[in-house]
Amino acid sequence: MLSKVFKAYDVRATYPKPLNERLAWQIGYGAAEYLLAQAAEAGFDDPMMRCIAVGHDMRKSSPSLSDALMQGMQDFGANVLDVGLVDTPFVYFAINHLGCAGGVQVTASHNPAEYNGFKVSKLQAKPVGQDTGLSDIQRMAAMVEREKTDGRGGRREKRDLWAPYREHLLRLLDPRLLDGSRTLKVVIDASNGMAGTMIPMVFEGVKGVQIERINFDNSTGEFVHEPNPLVESNLAQVKAGVLKSKADFGVCFDGDADRCMVVDEQGRAVGCDLLLAVMLGSVLKQRPGASVVYDLRSSRAVPEAIKALGGVPVESRVGHVFMKAKLAEAKAPIGGELSGHFYFADMFNTDSGARAFIAVLNALVESDGKPLSALVKPFQHFAQSGEINFENEDKLGALKALRAAYPKARCHELDGLSLDAGDWWCNVRMSNTEPLLRLNLESADAATTARMVDTLSGMLGKRVAH
Repeated sequence: MLSKVFKAYDVRATYPKPLNERLAWQIGYGAAEYLLAQAAEAGFDDPMMRCIAVGHDMRKSSPSLSDALMQGMQDFGANVLDVGLVDTPFVYFAINHLGCAGGVQVTASHNPAEYNGFKVSKLQAKPVGQDTGLSDIQRMAAMVEREKTDGRGGRREKRDLWAPYREHLLRLLDPRLLDGSRTLKVVIDASNGMAGTMIPMVFEGVKGVQIERINFDNSTGEFVHEPNPLVESNLAQVKAGVLKSKADFGVCFDGDADRCMVVDEQGRAVGCDLLLAVMLGSVLKQRPGASVVYDLRSSRAVPEAIKALGGVPVESRVGHVFMKAKLAEAKAPIGGELSGHFYFADMFNTDSGARAFIAVLNALVESDGKPLSALVKPFQHFAQSGEINFENEDKLGALKALRAAYPKARCHELDGLSLDAGDWWCNVRMSNTEPLLRLNLESADAATTARMVDTLSGMLGKRVAH
């Protein structure tokens, strides 16, 4: 059953079958074994290095899965710090604030209510993916049987870290919003997820941020709409709210509040690559010449903007494991993905929906009264296809044929195949789990983009309806 719940970047499946409390105990035991061994290898002898932070989201199954997970950790001999009902970035904060060996958030992020899972992080909240420890945890979990363990009796202690978490985030907010000398009105759709807890706990009482709430109730574990802000239909409520309230912008968070989508004052969704470009001004003002990490699917406008502001563009593979590693390697203050994950050095090189919200607030305060649409407009000079999926059972063969069809195009294979033919450029990636190819194409005009999407479609397979 373990093989059915372990994915490329985390543990995730439907509850109670195949993911249940029995498997949660095994995974807790294996995670504790792995995380404590990693801390020991790193040479840490602080007593906190035998501690693991654990949080959980608002899903109905989360409390019981969290309890079983923590018991497995305790039975291995780890001490557990239960930080309670929190957003995923809170766990990253807890690991670093407390100096833990690692941490686990019980969540299924943007998946429907019947799903759940575990996001595992090691020292300093570094990600644990299939190639960076998750396969080891799976192996260790598979080898243990609860009935045959002696239960070494690690301790469990509840910790309330909301005050230091709030303090850490608000020190990053423009002081003019804190004292109310500047005011912004924002509509927030919490998607009945953890933003419904996090936003009041962190931003309640901030004088310059007026928040209109949508779907903040997360007490039932059910969702009014799927907690996935990348799906356009899930933005309907926040778009309508922005227009009705004449707000400065709107935000829709995913289920565990580690990512978000932003809507401008005209009720239009802002592409996350272009939103990264908007955030750059204040960041590079504080860190002149710094590197900025961007997802290789991003518009060419992003590296152009980074260079124009004196920064160094650093391209990354798609996925939080790669983005976080690249952020640390490049010592970059910020990075972003098309998926709505934004990464910050001042959040321990992790992704944070709350920190991204702060970055947008700060950009607007520094804009001298310009609306968000005006801040985005300078970066909208290319025509993007958006991500288009194609069914294909011979993914490698299709990529090989595509490359052969354009021998004069510049190409690289950081993540799938990227081609630059001069008047158009694209990236085609393979799905890790399905027979799918994912195309992102861009050019200087809509006609060229449409023509080239049609041309490449014949080589990539059967187009999947969006």
